[in-house]
Amino acid sequence: MILSSAILLAPLFAQADTLTRYLSVGMSGSDVSALQSFLAQDTTIYPQGLVTGYFGFLTKAAVSNFQVRNGIVSAGGVGAGRVGPATLPVLNLQMAQGMTNATVAPIITSVSTSVGRNTANVSWNTNENARGVVYYSTSSMLPLGEHANSVDVSGATAMTDSGYHTMQNVALANLLPNTTYYYLVYTTDQTGNVSITWPAMFQTTN
Repeated sequence: MILSSAILLAPLFAQADTLTRYLSVGMSGSDVSALQSFLAQDTTIYPQGLVTGYFGFLTKAAVSNFQVRNGIVSAGGVGAGRVGPATLPVLNLQMAQGMTNATVAPIITSVSTSVGRNTANVSWNTNENARGVVYYSTSSMLPLGEHANSVDVSGATAMTDSGYHTMQNVALANLLPNTTYYYLVYTTDQTGNVSITWPAMFQTTN
């Protein structure tokens, strides 16, 4: 399943986290999300604006653009595209200034679940009107790849109504009893910005 538009795997923080490790292609985590959130504020650096928590080749290109912008380049004038010892302090200095008021994906908060034997209900809030989908699976779910304006995620889906709201609720039916399910919330605002949560789990009852 491919999710399109700008992706966010965790709520966007008012101020970016401090990066504490070097980052490169293939790595993942909340610090990658923080890096992507920061870089996505400037479309000349990171035009795709994906915030996936996965450091793919588009993120590498964005880091390279940041390095060129800040003079952190090789003899050929090219950025390496890896957050290493020269780039890390520059990023942290600029990220410490906080996030700008750039257009971002909806912020998802207050995610909760209530479960039964064959059903589950997932609810959440967003900071702006949005509509939502819940992706769920009995197998673990992680971002599988980064593409222009999309990220690959597996799982079945259950959708809210077509209206846009700040409070969302999705009912999952025909689930197996006494089974662990992985799920994530996927929301879209009225301008097409998309955010998703990091996968979580619930277990149906006997």
